[in-house]
Amino acid sequence: MTSSSDDRDQSPYTRFSGQAWGALRADTPLMLSATDLERLSGVNEHVSIDELQQIYLPLSRLLNLHVAAAQRLHAVTSTFTGSSAPKVPFIIGLAGSVAVGKSTTARILQALLAHWPDHPKVDLVTTDGFLYPNRILEQRGIMQRKGFPESYDLTQLVRFLSNIKAGRRNVRAPIYSHQRYDVDTHAFVEVDQPDVVIVEGLNVLQPPGAESTDPNVVSDFFDFTIYVDAQESTIRQWFLQRFSVLRATAFRDEASYFHRYASMSDDEALTFATNVWNTINRVNLEDNILPTRERAHVILEKAADHSVCAVKLRRL
Repeated sequence: MTSSSDDRDQSPYTRFSGQAWGALRADTPLMLSATDLERLSGVNEHVSIDELQQIYLPLSRLLNLHVAAAQRLHAVTSTFTGSSAPKVPFIIGLAGSVAVGKSTTARILQALLAHWPDHPKVDLVTTDGFLYPNRILEQRGIMQRKGFPESYDLTQLVRFLSNIKAGRRNVRAPIYSHQRYDVDTHAFVEVDQPDVVIVEGLNVLQPPGAESTDPNVVSDFFDFTIYVDAQESTIRQWFLQRFSVLRATAFRDEASYFHRYASMSDDEALTFATNVWNTINRVNLEDNILPTRERAHVILEKAADHSVCAVKLRRL
């Protein structure tokens, strides 16, 4: 471990270096190949086999132990009440900034957790689908605040999670089209009593706001939470790099909402992307996302090369 005893005494977390965390893998088998990792990685990201073994396998082992404990508790409760209540999925909340690598982390954890025999059915849902459609954001004058807490239909998201936790079948979640930059109102993903659900999004760890009248918030439904973290200056650089890569790839599609940015000069694109980061993404990170970091059970600290260099585990 890399932190001092004074730091550990003041923090609710125990901080592990990558090497120390890797020792907690125990005998967790490696079930993914380099080809699998390439498929699961996001734009401008690459997760190595070494990082998979050192960081993600121990994390999947920890999550497996939590899922098993929750399943045992559910069985005990059912025995006590004499009921045959439907299986209750274990829900993992995963948060972090734009461009920090949440989606890659979520996909890798989904693939790893599905190899554990006690919970082979693992679903992944992103909260992008619960954004208000663009027409509503435009009506409310908050199109430039897409991704901020007020841009989500939290009532719909809470209802979705409530139905999942109630063990209901074929619960629908809306899908977001990144090509159209809008919610696809004609497409859904169905969640049908999985063993585990990973819910990935920017603001999923937020506590209730002072103005909220809803007794439930999204984070109430999570059994375990993860925050993917990095320095703001580092995330900014990743965002700019990703924008550059997308200009040369996805944005060239004429059907893309962002097609007009593909024809910008490099200088124009850098100026535009920097302004987006400074006026939108950084504001959302500092005001809404980063303040929720210490609510997570696990914080994954990433270095400038995208790799996870340390793991902070909340003390029980």
